Amino acid sequence: ETTWPNRPVRFIVPLAPGGGLDFVARVVGESVSRAIGQQIVIENRTGAGGTIGIETAIKSPPDGYSVLVTNDNVASAPHILKLGIDYLKELVPVIQLARQPLALAAHPSLAVSSVAELIETAKRQSGLGCATSGAGSNQHVLLEWFAQMADIKLDHVPYRGAGQAINDLIAGHVRVAFLGPTALIPHYKSGNLRLLAQSSETRSPNLPEVPTLQEAGFKGLVLDTWYAAFVPLGTPPSAIARLNTEMDRALADPATAKSLLQTATEPVGGGAEQLARVARADSEKYERLARELNIKAN
Repeated sequence: ETTWPNRPVRFIVPLAPGGGLDFVARVVGESVSRAIGQQIVIENRTGAGGTIGIETAIKSPPDGYSVLVTNDNVASAPHILKLGIDYLKELVPVIQLARQPLALAAHPSLAVSSVAELIETAKRQSGLGCATSGAGSNQHVLLEWFAQMADIKLDHVPYRGAGQAINDLIAGHVRVAFLGPTALIPHYKSGNLRLLAQSSETRSPNLPEVPTLQEAGFKGLVLDTWYAAFVPLGTPPSAIARLNTEMDRALADPATAKSLLQTATEPVGGGAEQLARVARADSEKYERLARELNIKAN
């Protein structure tokens, strides 16, 4: 058994380029690549709400050369899409990479500048479409949860990743979206989009002027995204330990942290057991929300 790694390592990313997950994978991947002296190949395996990429990783050889870099779809999708599989039992946690709020964005043509105004508009206009980066995602859950609390109807328009959703939002083809802020921030700063709210407990330091959904009157409506690395069951513990060390080191690097914070993404790091706890708690939360909100997969 030669020491890991002696060839390029594949990061399987279950969402398309252009969103927060892909950005985190690339920023961390560059740093890890330098540290281990091997190329990191980013492979975007998209579709079916992230499940194609996740299942690709589960079925990959457990040799330390296939790493799933995913968002919390790994905890939410099985419950929302009724998959009858617990991904967390098929994967070994490596490290929680980062977390960020979700953002509620609107096209300027909708002429709303607050959550309250959006609710008024949605009550007047039936069939207001709301984009997310996929069915079964936490954005899908947040949309349904918000609509139920606000007593409005929003038509879910799922995309295959944030990139496509944002293109349609900027073009005004869809006029409201729940998305991660990474790809929204540049368009928000340039005035092409409005950000009405963020879904975290407190305001992101990078978006200090955007209120939280709680501040907008929705107590308890908190749903952050997290990004994490997992490997297939049976991956050698030595490879997992090295991956954890190098990823943790990358996240602690001031340059990496700065890149992430500019996109309202907070580096996390820590041990594998910390990720295991977060993922399991969220899986239980999504199971409950899927049931209470009666979320349909389509």
